[in-house]
Amino acid sequence: MSIIKKFFLASRYDKPHGILLLYFPCIWGINLNDVNTTNDIFIYIVFFIGACGMRALGCLWNDFNDKDFDIKVKRTKSRLIASKKITNKTIVIFCFINGCIGSVPLYFIPINSIITSLSILPIIIIYPFMKRFTWWPQLWLGICFNWGVLVGYSVYDYNLLNLELILFYIGSVFFTIGYDTIYGFQDIKDDEIIGIKSTSIKFKSNAKLFLFIIYFIAFSFWTSSLVLLHNSILTLAIFIFLCLLILIKVLLTNTKEPNECKKTFIYNSYFSLGVIFVLIGA
Repeated sequence: MSIIKKFFLASRYDKPHGILLLYFPCIWGINLNDVNTTNDIFIYIVFFIGACGMRALGCLWNDFNDKDFDIKVKRTKSRLIASKKITNKTIVIFCFINGCIGSVPLYFIPINSIITSLSILPIIIIYPFMKRFTWWPQLWLGICFNWGVLVGYSVYDYNLLNLELILFYIGSVFFTIGYDTIYGFQDIKDDEIIGIKSTSIKFKSNAKLFLFIIYFIAFSFWTSSLVLLHNSILTLAIFIFLCLLILIKVLLTNTKEPNECKKTFIYNSYFSLGVIFVLIGA
């Protein structure tokens, strides 16, 4: 296997849905502003490059710290770090390259946005260890993965205490808890054996009820934010329709079937794209 292919696979570039779920919150944040940003294609591209690098860096960091767990899980035991197909030196080089890619937005955004971006680093660093201590590692992932809402918003307005922004960010965190819980159902049998904690395991007996509550909370916060932004009835109707579609998909998912969970997880990235169009059209 060539070093380029190893870099591509270890950085998880072959699975782009994770990139999109990190990237889209940045675009949500940009479009929560009143300013006209629909023509600012450059900043969209910059954030996409950053999302690619940061997601890859996060995967490498997470896989390195979880290698002793991953080797015992059917879905993850073939990962390059877990299977020791790349050395620690190679991992460091891959992290450096992805770190450079992920830093691209820092050269084009205001200083306040840079500070906002860097302030999440401590939580990113400790995230891989959360599954060892708490049933809610998905909450920590939600905080990290949706920080882009705040960063994107701060590019044009640094008033991060804006109520509609706070409501939208909280809704986004709950949204991530929902889709990552679904993602976690893929590995639930192996995770229980090796002692990993997650909301997937914690609420497995009442999975559908838990997911309904989490998604309902997410949609409630988002809708409240859109109302405060004085969106039209049509915009709200379209958004609620999209929410109902993904909620139905979630509730019809057989959480005991890994392939179904994977498909529903992917559908959440499509829904996230729909949210962008709602915000742009608002």
